[in-house]
Amino acid sequence: MRKILFASSEVHPLMKTGGLADVSASLPYALSQHGQDVRVFMPAYRQCLKKLENIERVAALKLDGYHESVDILEATLPGTDVVVWLLGSSHHFDRDGGPYSQPDGEDWEDNAARFALFCRAIVALSVNEAGLDWQPDVLHCNDWQTGLAPALLSDRAERPDTIFTIHNMAYQGLFGRDVFDSLDLPESLWSIDGLEFYGLMSFMKAGLIFSDHITTVSPSYAREICDIEYGYGLEGLLRQRAESGHLTGILNGIDYDEWNPATDTHIETHYSAKTPNRKKKNKRLLQQQSYLPISEDTLLIGLISRLVSQKGVDLSIAAVAQLLEEGQNIQLICLGSGEEQYEHSLRVLRARFPDKVALTIGYNETLSHQIEAGVDVFLMPSRFEPCGLNQMYSLRYGTLPIVRNTGGLADTVVDATEENRKAEIANGFCFTEASPEALILSLRRAIALFQHPRKWRKMMITAMTHDFSWENSATLYIDLYHHIKER
Repeated sequence: MRKILFASSEVHPLMKTGGLADVSASLPYALSQHGQDVRVFMPAYRQCLKKLENIERVAALKLDGYHESVDILEATLPGTDVVVWLLGSSHHFDRDGGPYSQPDGEDWEDNAARFALFCRAIVALSVNEAGLDWQPDVLHCNDWQTGLAPALLSDRAERPDTIFTIHNMAYQGLFGRDVFDSLDLPESLWSIDGLEFYGLMSFMKAGLIFSDHITTVSPSYAREICDIEYGYGLEGLLRQRAESGHLTGILNGIDYDEWNPATDTHIETHYSAKTPNRKKKNKRLLQQQSYLPISEDTLLIGLISRLVSQKGVDLSIAAVAQLLEEGQNIQLICLGSGEEQYEHSLRVLRARFPDKVALTIGYNETLSHQIEAGVDVFLMPSRFEPCGLNQMYSLRYGTLPIVRNTGGLADTVVDATEENRKAEIANGFCFTEASPEALILSLRRAIALFQHPRKWRKMMITAMTHDFSWENSATLYIDLYHHIKER
């Protein structure tokens, strides 16, 4: 059994902006189920404190760079017995808005100070300076918000082994030299072999250089970030660490208790790989709720996404619009929010085709489950996708994903070629070029195959019977923890 401190800036259901939160809840739980002693550590955002019960103040700390003491609060992650520690500093985290941005969407101006404080608290817990009589064997950091912690630990004699997981290289935590100076960090960290990145300070680079091992969230993404297209200027460093055996891609899992069509409390009709036809009842209800004509023969397309360029939302809008203009027998149900241009384009599409397109701007957990259970195919044409979770949710629900061959999408979705279908390994539709034309071709293939219910049902069953639970991934992480200790 190892003691593992799992540090993350967001954890579902306490705070969530994306897949990081899901992983930061389900992976620690899976590790604990494998006998590991795991403590999750995150900031005590206002929203977190509202969602937790029985919160106890267990320590107070005085940290460098901040004149007031901060609290360490303790609770348990809802629905589990996993201990969650929270960094209580009202000046930094007790505010409305998201973890990184204000209610109007603009980044908090003091993000560097907020997460530098978080990293200093991570260090204190890692070397048992909080007086909690618990010191981890492994510190597992996640994304740029935790990147300073391995750097600040690097000269500590009695430190844990450190792992840094990249969830998305596009967000690196870049700040100016003046911010570096204001954080009272050791001057030795400002160098090309430290935090300096083309004249800026990079939290992400700190994690990449100073951690004992780097992981990312799929094998394909681990290869992609070593190339210029996906490395965002750090591809050389990543190649170097990969060549020395210090970079590993481990595919994320999904929570099979929360995402289970046989027991899902958010959906009307339960079903499984043994009863796939029952899925049609959820389709009819979803069409009814969305004010779309009820039609079993219409290919119902789902889209749940942050409405940003990375997710290929523009490709989805252009492709669906083209097919609707042709009079193809399809419908689209979309749930998401993001950049104004994409929200506007989706509203225009709905106005043009009110009996074909349903749109909800925002996020709704219940509706997301109902869409996964009710639609026939799921659109996910991402320009890049470190892992992706929605395609795995879709597979679990017998909803065939239409994806671009990149990152974790390439690692989880097998294209519906005739050869793959005969071998009973096909579970979706894949394309390579990031263009509306390539997506349209995949959608046409899906429309054509949907006219053959027996073939479609076989693919549904193939999709539903593949195991994307955390069981395998958690075992790989435990093996990695052991390997780092030996090395």
